[in-house]
Amino acid sequence: MIEILFSLIFIEMALIVIFVFKTPLRKLVIMGLDRVKRGQAPIVVKAVGSTIFVVMMSSVMQIRNRRSRDDDGDGDLTPTDQILAARHLLEASLMGFSLFLALMIDRLHHYIRELRIRRKNMEAIKKQNRIIENGNNGSQDEVKALESELTSLKEKITHLESELEEMTKEASEAEANATALKKQSEGFLLEYDRLLEDNQNLRAQLHSSDRR
Repeated sequence: MIEILFSLIFIEMALIVIFVFKTPLRKLVIMGLDRVKRGQAPIVVKAVGSTIFVVMMSSVMQIRNRRSRDDDGDGDLTPTDQILAARHLLEASLMGFSLFLALMIDRLHHYIRELRIRRKNMEAIKKQNRIIENGNNGSQDEVKALESELTSLKEKITHLESELEEMTKEASEAEANATALKKQSEGFLLEYDRLLEDNQNLRAQLHSSDRR
């Protein structure tokens, strides 16, 4: 289970890194996610995410029950119980981290799509604006109509530029979050190594106690 969760986290981190840098691979990933979000795929993804969340909460409840039993004085935790508690804690942490990364991927995909749509709209409006500016022929009424349309188009361009600036800021924040998540994953790996070492020590203690 832990190996599967680590593999899932590494895949999600790779997707986030692909989103951060503008490469041909990012375009392919975006197209793939666009296809995944069509039809029944979002329902399946939500069902899987809900299942992982339920399993994570179950692990957290098991850890709380063991700690409360130890605090009530029902008996000290055996080395086996300590190993199981550490394993459940690691699994719950990895599940929560994987769900958070999945949410980050979904938001990054949404922001990148919005940026692409805004840029296409701005290019179309600017092209139409150039056509209007070049068309100086016509009656006085047509000129006034074109001027009013030009004014409205300029306002739209200003509005779209402000929205594009906000989306760019959000994308920059998403990049900063991705860097922070990478550092946090390194901390998880160090914690995993420490738990493995504690696991081996507890197994050795359990083995020695069984021999006695």
